[in-house]
Amino acid sequence: MSAIKKVVLAYSGGLDTSVIVQWLKDTYQCEIVTFTADLGQGEEVEPARAKAEAMGVKEIYIEDLREEFVRDFVFPMFRANTIYEGEYLLGTSIARPLIAKRLIEIANETGADAISHGATGKGNDQVRFELGAYALKPGVKVIAPWREWDLTSRETLMAYAKERNIPIDFNKAGKKSPYSMDANLLHISYEGGVLEDTWTEHEEDMWRWSVSPENAPDVPTYLELTYERGDIVAINGVTMSPATVLETLNKIGGANGIGRLDIVENRYVGMKSRGCYETPGGTIMLKAHRAIESITLDREVAHLKDELMPRYASLVYNGYWWSPERAMLQTMIDESQAPVNGVVRLKLYKGNVIVVGRKSDNSLFDTRISTFEDDGGAYDQKDAEGFIKLNALRMRIAANNGRKLLK
Repeated sequence: MSAIKKVVLAYSGGLDTSVIVQWLKDTYQCEIVTFTADLGQGEEVEPARAKAEAMGVKEIYIEDLREEFVRDFVFPMFRANTIYEGEYLLGTSIARPLIAKRLIEIANETGADAISHGATGKGNDQVRFELGAYALKPGVKVIAPWREWDLTSRETLMAYAKERNIPIDFNKAGKKSPYSMDANLLHISYEGGVLEDTWTEHEEDMWRWSVSPENAPDVPTYLELTYERGDIVAINGVTMSPATVLETLNKIGGANGIGRLDIVENRYVGMKSRGCYETPGGTIMLKAHRAIESITLDREVAHLKDELMPRYASLVYNGYWWSPERAMLQTMIDESQAPVNGVVRLKLYKGNVIVVGRKSDNSLFDTRISTFEDDGGAYDQKDAEGFIKLNALRMRIAANNGRKLLK
């Protein structure tokens, strides 16, 4: 243990990570560097500086990573129309590779030989942080206190903090929130409390970003989203940065009751976990992106993307963002987005995202061919006969051979 000289800790300033600072000093007698990331969680991160200073930390990193998060992680993921197990938009999963990246970069900048995090041994985050760290710095040492110490509850953490005079708000720390929550610009998640009973309905006052669909406005909201190479660059004609796009869609979507989800997912470590998620902007983005792709992508390219998406989603969920296979898939996905330009018009109404229009200079929709009216010879309907017979040939041969499909 004495071989560890300096550790970069992913630090929130809350009870757990404040205890970890002191525990690292007690256990490893090492220097501590704290890193606090602002990913749009909606809480002030600057107070973490004062808390770290009060614990004697000399090297403190507090960084606004919202633009990088959306530009380099959220947008690339949505180019693939990514959802995990048919529903989950991966709001927590996609934030972890960026945090891992900065932990390693800060370790290199400060000469640290280890990183540390507050993820428990039950969850996915430990896997995501550490797979990313090892991919980016193979020789780095990882310290995961929840897998080492004997502090197994909030009460034991508070007792440890009191014993060592760790500066935390004990009144606040002692309040047992009914939920474990994680938030960033893409989503906010809720776990624990009544949600641990899969038959119990989630509580209405739990939600923070959205009104209930029943209480959403009776008048629909219309949006026009402008795309360039698969990314939204403007809303209602107003050019915006990636982070501002997502912030704006979150507000508009939440006001219309969009983006609520209650699912049971399969965690990487083997257990099932029920979680509720609010992803208003992401829900709008997914629907709109598929709409613009529907007129700009070749049929087989679109189908191939759909076939590969579950694999891509599993890589993100399971912590393989920094893997060569994810990079390979990303290159192919990004290349497919060259023609994905244009405008999608949406109607938002009481929890629903309804596509009501799409247009593009790269559109493959040819009215002359698809019309039900007189097409002026653009499409020869007789061509279908040979196509059908050739595709039926193998089945006709099998039937003539006596092979029966019905019993």
